[in-house]
Amino acid sequence: MNIIRTNCKFPGGISFELCQGDLTEETCDAIVNAANSGLMHGGGVAGAISLKGGPLIQEESYSWVKEHGAVTHAKPAYTHAGKLPCRYVIHAVGPIWGEGNEDKKLAEAIHGSLQLADHLQLETIAFSPISTGIFGFPKERAAKIFLDTFKAYFLNNPATKLKVVRLTIIDQTTLDIFLNVFESWKTDSPENL
Repeated sequence: MNIIRTNCKFPGGISFELCQGDLTEETCDAIVNAANSGLMHGGGVAGAISLKGGPLIQEESYSWVKEHGAVTHAKPAYTHAGKLPCRYVIHAVGPIWGEGNEDKKLAEAIHGSLQLADHLQLETIAFSPISTGIFGFPKERAAKIFLDTFKAYFLNNPATKLKVVRLTIIDQTTLDIFLNVFESWKTDSPENL
């Protein structure tokens, strides 16, 4: 069972929740997969999503890439969720640490996922901590980019249909880092909320 560890309201009244748990158990409209540009869901979060969701996710991913080409940071793909308890999986490509311009690319992946959720008329979405696993993005830095990007998106898109945005993190170390950054972010700059 996923547990909300902290929360707040972003501009427009959108609820932000930082959750401890398994992304594949989220019952929201969509979950955001940490994908690669070819949508080959072999390991990590992508592998867990594909395994639990069944073959439909990989089949639709192959079809997406065949029709649209490789997925970019700014333009995520989406598939149906198969056996998962959500409706869709948004496949966001985060940057690999060291490839250059990583902050911008991570912000684009987050922003693009929110845009796609709005395009699909979704109300609830749960993100994985994109790029902070095997892609090596520093967790503290990523946490701040997530928070700043969420806030900017909701400030600039008051007509969004989204009502709840979550970050769902399974491992304790990453969760603790994100919790610390979130508490500092709120305390150091009360205008963030």
